[in-house]
Amino acid sequence: MATYIGFLRAINLGARRKFAKAAIVRATEAAGFTDVETYINTGNVRFATSLRSRAKIEAALEAAYLDEAGFEVPTIVFTQAELRAIAEDAERFADGHDGRHYVSLLKQAPTAAAVRAIEERSSAEEVAKVGGRAVHLLLGANYHEAKLTNAVIEKALGVATNRNLTVIRALAERWC
Repeated sequence: MATYIGFLRAINLGARRKFAKAAIVRATEAAGFTDVETYINTGNVRFATSLRSRAKIEAALEAAYLDEAGFEVPTIVFTQAELRAIAEDAERFADGHDGRHYVSLLKQAPTAAAVRAIEERSSAEEVAKVGGRAVHLLLGANYHEAKLTNAVIEKALGVATNRNLTVIRALAERWC
């Protein structure tokens, strides 16, 4: 059995996409996964499985979440080592940055051309740095008005969900 961490996209936003932690646990267990734990209400779930294919794991979770929640829940899965590497990359990528640091977690690995295109959108106030299936967004004081957002990342690189670095670090410490 291997342990994985799943990140659910676009839940608990607005009145129609509510998906409580207990329901996430129930659905994850119904899909056959064990040792299930959630962390805060933004859609972070740890579980164990004998499956080794990320695509099969994501498909099983997405089907279970659709059944439980009644709406599609795109799910992005990482191994413990991958999540630990994302947290470690944050230190290297931030390199003295003292603003807001968010991480867009990608369902699929981007091409080299896509990585170049998104990193070239960086400015003095907003920087995007890609490491594997993670895009580190280093934003300034006006992060609510940022041009480099998860929506921009998704348009360029495909399905993604976003967490702040504090959550990424907490999950890496807690689950890796």
